Amino acid sequence: MMSLFDEEQILRTYAKDIEKETERKAAEKMIKDGELSLEKIARYVSALSMEELKEIEAEVMQLA
Repeated sequence: MMSLFDEEQILRTYAKDIEKETERKAAEKMIKDGELSLEKIARYVSALSMEELKEIEAEVMQLA
C-alpha cells in the first residue's frame, strides 16, 4: 500500500514539473516576443510566480 502511495506521489510531482516546464517555455517565448507585460504573461502562465517570471526575463535579456 505504501509503495502505491509513493508511486502516485511521484507521478503527481512529475506531472507538475512537466506543467511548470511547459509554462516556463511559453513564458520565455512571450517575453522574447516583447508584446506583453509580465503582469499579462502571469495571467496566462499561472504555474509561475511573478518572481519566477522576473528571473526568466533577466535570463532572456542576458541572452539577447
